[in-house]
Amino acid sequence: MGSFSLVHWLIVILVVILLFGRGRISDLMGDMAKGINSFKKGLADDGTPPAYPPPPQGYAPPPAYAPPHIAPPVTAPPAPVRDEVPRS
Repeated sequence: MGSFSLVHWLIVILVVILLFGRGRISDLMGDMAKGINSFKKGLADDGTPPAYPPPPQGYAPPPAYAPPHIAPPVTAPPAPVRDEVPRS
């Protein structure tokens, strides 16, 4: 009950051929083969990064970044609190 029989597979293949046609399927398979070949060719490359030219004469790399020292903000002392209520 879980798998298709031979008749089911033949019907599925017939429907696919009718929908896509023989020409489209062969074109798709050809494109897929080209993609696989280019993928294999990319994997066959040695993978070394490209060589960069040496820096010019007298070149000094920039100094390492160090954030400037930031002093904590200066706050004024709190104003004294008066407990007395002025009387008029």
